[in-house]
Amino acid sequence: MSNIPPRILVLGTGGTIAGAGSGGTGAGYRPGGLSIEVLVGHLAALGLSAELLPQEIARIGSQDIGFAEWQALHAACMGALADPSVDAVIATHGTDTAEETGLLLDLTLPTTKPIVLVGAMRPADAVGADGMRNFANAVKVASDPAAAGRGVMLVMGDAVLAARDARKAATSSIDAFKSFPRGSLARVTPSGLDWFGPPHRVGEAARYAFPTGLPRVAILTAGAGMDEQPVKALLGIGCKGVVLAGMGQGNAPASVITALAEAAAAGVPVVRSTRVDEGIVDRNVEEDDDAIGLVAARALGPAKARMLLMVLIANGVTDAARVQAGFDG
Repeated sequence: MSNIPPRILVLGTGGTIAGAGSGGTGAGYRPGGLSIEVLVGHLAALGLSAELLPQEIARIGSQDIGFAEWQALHAACMGALADPSVDAVIATHGTDTAEETGLLLDLTLPTTKPIVLVGAMRPADAVGADGMRNFANAVKVASDPAAAGRGVMLVMGDAVLAARDARKAATSSIDAFKSFPRGSLARVTPSGLDWFGPPHRVGEAARYAFPTGLPRVAILTAGAGMDEQPVKALLGIGCKGVVLAGMGQGNAPASVITALAEAAAAGVPVVRSTRVDEGIVDRNVEEDDDAIGLVAARALGPAKARMLLMVLIANGVTDAARVQAGFDG
């Protein structure tokens, strides 16, 4: 085994992990207040056996992330994947939209080297801050050759989660992320890493090309007593796709479903997801998807369903059967 420490590109985007200004016990802080160089300097003081190469992409709260940052992240990851001197990539990220960024990268990057997202629920200067432990855990994961071939991963709360499965399920708890339908890929601490199974995507190419732009796709949340007017409004502002955050198994009042079916017939892909915290949305249960041309989101919640639908549309996939195949994959 080589004694040469792994070289890891560390991409900073801001977020709570780089937050500052809480005064230790205060509630308010500024996401991205610390540069990635400062964070990496703090981590270096822990004596981890890895060479960390910091590169700042942004210093924002992840609620403000958008295509420009995603494009820069993707380009930096592709550069690292092509560079034989770089062994892995870590991206620090705010937790609000980590599931969306993680899925986008997972869909558009090959699986030849470990790609790890990491964040925190408490700012860096807060009492009990979790960022440095999460960061050290991310280094532990990215340094392990067995981390390759698992797709993009998210490291939070001593757990390693697949980006496709991870979602934020609590507003402020340290263990804010859940994984569905699969559980954690591994348990990690700064001193140990235990994988729960072998790599499942070894040497895969990117599933989709990274888009040159992302179409406008909206999430429509279903509520009791609503009518079809919000559907018409979304189509009126030029939405190229709609994700329904439906009741139960992706349901909505009959007038809403009728309006969505009309949108689908007019060439606007419509995906039925659910506002319920966890579960599978199946085809042809209470709605006859085959007859009305709608797509079932399966295990993806509304935020991830929107991201996948944007990527599919950007790659020219708009036919309901082909969109469904993307959600089934």
